Amino acid sequence: MDQRPIGVFDSGLGGLTALKELRQLLPGEELIYFGDTGRVPYGGRGRDTILRYARQDVAFLRTFDPKAIIIACGTVSANALAELTEENDLPVFGVVAPAAQAAASATRGGRIGLIGTAASIRSGAYEREIARLKPEARVFSQACPLFVPLVENGRFLPGDPVAELVAQDYLSPLREQNIDVLVLGCTHYPLLSPVIRAAMGPEVTLIDTGKACAKEAAEQLARRGLLAERARGGCRYFVSDSTEDFARLAGIFLGEPVAGGVERVEIEQY
Repeated sequence: MDQRPIGVFDSGLGGLTALKELRQLLPGEELIYFGDTGRVPYGGRGRDTILRYARQDVAFLRTFDPKAIIIACGTVSANALAELTEENDLPVFGVVAPAAQAAASATRGGRIGLIGTAASIRSGAYEREIARLKPEARVFSQACPLFVPLVENGRFLPGDPVAELVAQDYLSPLREQNIDVLVLGCTHYPLLSPVIRAAMGPEVTLIDTGKACAKEAAEQLARRGLLAERARGGCRYFVSDSTEDFARLAGIFLGEPVAGGVERVEIEQY
């Protein structure tokens, strides 16, 4: 038993996909969420900058004495997980390995699509992990840099003409490869799932990286005896830019108002 909170961070709204799943899987846990909305997106940054931002995000979360940290960001997981794991004396979970495992298990024909930020695709992290798990599989990757700004600006609902046009443009090369699984290699992308599903067709299985990561983290924490013993936990939200915009969009995605409001953090201090 461990009553300490779990820290979760992302460059913005995307990590809410993992947070939402964690709240369902582990209702008794206290969760601390940080969205680095002042510096979103991370996906177009160089690796050194991504690592510096991630270290600051972790340093802020560590002020709450968490028992674990979840990197609910595909870009950070693909570029900085090894360093963050080595530098911290507590469990650190990323999204790459759980998502790759889910994709390897779900594919029927061994043709797997991958979409992500430019930095995630450039890292090759998802491809390496899928190759380790299923060497015979072929991975077809596509960077989708406009997806994160669309989500951060609330343009992710079905019927949005901009979101649908961008999705058709990005995803048409993957449709031509006859993939049967598509890894949403950025935790922002599941917010676009209805738009992506409409573009890809019902025969393609979508892998939600945030959901896969949350499931793995919950299992690992239970295995290590680190779960809290309380009936109902809560969640605190922190961002590095506008609290109002985040609260409004987060409420839409979570399906309920952000309880307790959102607090702003000067992340460069960490």
